Amino acid sequence: MSEPQGSDGTTQRLPVLEKDDTLGRPAVPDTDGSPPVQEGADGSPPVQEGADGRGGRFWSVRRVPAGIVALLLLIVAGAFLYDIAAVRAGRPGLRWRRELTRQLAERPLDDTWVLAGASVAAVLGLWLIVLAATPGLRRLLPMRRTHPDVRAGLHREAAALVLRDRAMEIAGVRSVRVRLRRRRADVRVVSHFRALEEVRADLDTVLAEAVRGLGLTRPPALTVRVARPGRKG
Repeated sequence: MSEPQGSDGTTQRLPVLEKDDTLGRPAVPDTDGSPPVQEGADGSPPVQEGADGRGGRFWSVRRVPAGIVALLLLIVAGAFLYDIAAVRAGRPGLRWRRELTRQLAERPLDDTWVLAGASVAAVLGLWLIVLAATPGLRRLLPMRRTHPDVRAGLHREAAALVLRDRAMEIAGVRSVRVRLRRRRADVRVVSHFRALEEVRADLDTVLAEAVRGLGLTRPPALTVRVARPGRKG
């Protein structure tokens, strides 16, 4: 299924939905950028999870790190199993294992290579712990849950595009740059006419309404900067 394209030819990302096919049916999101509304299977009003419908962040499946770790473990385990089978069959052990055993037995603990190997192993272990303990998917912003069996998320690029389009509707705005993070939205506006205070007041009102309309569980804090265009030459 192809993604819809905007009027300027750019591809827009739709909100990401996770649902149980046996319960609930998410409605198609409106074209004006408002968040999707979920209905129950019997047409009942939306049911919120908890007091405010908040949901946690989406967790990444970590396919690439998991695949790399699994492949390395498979190679190491296969090499050791082959060596053990060779020794059991009366053949001498592999040269690399005998050399590794000798090095580990002779080198002291404060040896440079021993410390370097231990540091690399510790860094890799911490990296795996961080991957296991953090959700990831920082570009996907969770939206409020209006049904207990449906989860929705909005890409940061799509949310930034909504804020940019709403800011461009203000009279006097020439260009807009939006940098959206998980908890903060930096909006830089260039105004070529009207008083900057008036443009800033209109932007604060319109963008605050736009942020609420995104339906995010944690609406980002707005930081709006308005300036005049620089002089040429």
